[in-house]
Amino acid sequence: MKSEKDKMLKGELYDASDTILLEERKKARELIHRLNYTEYGNDSTYRSILNTLLPNSATDIIIEPPFYCDYGYNIYSGSKVFFNFNCVLLDVMPIEIGSNVLFGPNVQVYTATHPVDAIRRREGLESAKPVTIDDDCWIGGNAVILPGVTIGKRCVIGSGAVVTKSIPSDVIVVGNPAKQIHNNNA
Repeated sequence: MKSEKDKMLKGELYDASDTILLEERKKARELIHRLNYTEYGNDSTYRSILNTLLPNSATDIIIEPPFYCDYGYNIYSGSKVFFNFNCVLLDVMPIEIGSNVLFGPNVQVYTATHPVDAIRRREGLESAKPVTIDDDCWIGGNAVILPGVTIGKRCVIGSGAVVTKSIPSDVIVVGNPAKQIHNNNA
């Protein structure tokens, strides 16, 4: 029989109130609290917390607190990734981030989702879809990236955009829902 964590990581409906998942989120919350209240300039403590919270991310990742995530271990990043203030990553499934990616303030990346049917939602089950952001992207402030989205290389996501569908490399998208306004290769 599959554990709730196994179901979660496979994108199946799972019970988020499972004791193992609750404990993992509690551990992440404790690390997030420490990160968000670490004295500015205390690089060794900051780096130690980040390496523990985000074990699958490059060691040169930079996060301006406050920062929030569900688990941390489902965030994978290449080198030279920067998160500005107040970003939220719901990493129920993997969030894969390439190298040289910039996140403006208040960016939100969601892998978690819930059943559309209200009766199913009452059961307390949820699911998730992974998110991928490729190399050299810039995600503008207040952008929201929804479950299952892949963003190609060298894209710019305009401030306030809500990205509901995958987008190819070398484009600029803006709006809600996000629409392409420019092809960087044109």
